[in-house]
Amino acid sequence: DKSFNQSAYDELRESNAFLGVTVDTAESDTVEDVTNNVEKMVADSCTLIIGVGFHLEPAIHESALKHTDRNYALIDSGFSDGTNPVVLENGRPLLFNTSEAAYLAGYASAAMTKTGKVATFGGAQIPAVTVFMDGFADGVNAYNQAKGASVQVLGWDKEAQTGAFTDSFDDQSLGLQQAQQFISEGADIIMPVAGPVGLGAAAAAKADGKTYIVGVDSDWYESAPDYKSIILTSVMKEIGASVEQAITDSVNGKFTATPYVGTLENGGVSIAPFHDFDSKVPSDLKDELTKLTDQIKKGELKVESANSPK
Repeated sequence: DKSFNQSAYDELRESNAFLGVTVDTAESDTVEDVTNNVEKMVADSCTLIIGVGFHLEPAIHESALKHTDRNYALIDSGFSDGTNPVVLENGRPLLFNTSEAAYLAGYASAAMTKTGKVATFGGAQIPAVTVFMDGFADGVNAYNQAKGASVQVLGWDKEAQTGAFTDSFDDQSLGLQQAQQFISEGADIIMPVAGPVGLGAAAAAKADGKTYIVGVDSDWYESAPDYKSIILTSVMKEIGASVEQAITDSVNGKFTATPYVGTLENGGVSIAPFHDFDSKVPSDLKDELTKLTDQIKKGELKVESANSPK
């Protein structure tokens, strides 16, 4: 999917090579498929089962309770009883505090906009999505405060926690429509947090010819090369590192329920290079981003989001 599903899959294949583990994969189109696929992996004697995305939580959760001799990991979601978070002794959440990297992308976007308007939207209003949007909005606000500017963020009000959502991670036409709306309102940089739906936004930006995209999850310059000419940067989850750690710990008998939380400090999140935009990004802005990154890593600058993983 050129997004975080693929990142997890690629790391699984690499683990097959360097750890010698046997791997199995499955794609699910329905809720029933998810449950059946997880139970098939149990039947096939898989000792570690990794679910990619919050939609898999119920099936992974149920299976982990039934099969306490197996290990489970869940990307982009913790475990819940439906109301409150729960800890499963054989389940590890693989989470990412993307607000830190999105803060840098928001700051850069505010510096690079020519219209004074940038935008973001999500595929669904869930913490794994809105944590990006919170960080992006904070980065824009930080730039405004530092420079006495007034760059606007369309699509997300962090304080009210309200904004634009497509309610889909699959229908690219919805991303196209949302981006076209933002462009009509004057935005010239857009960060879609909606998986493949974001490619619809990229299509709208490319067609416009004056609008740029901030990718998410992976480096879109590499993963979506059809749009590399309009990719300013990307807010990346280094999902491979979390998957590798879960597999290695499981193989070595060191698997625990302690969540993995990717941050700038541990290399679990980052922003991608500016690639084709590198010569257009002022050196003083690059220096500022380096300084902000160091401050966040050292804890001198706190990027606060109620949606950040705990």
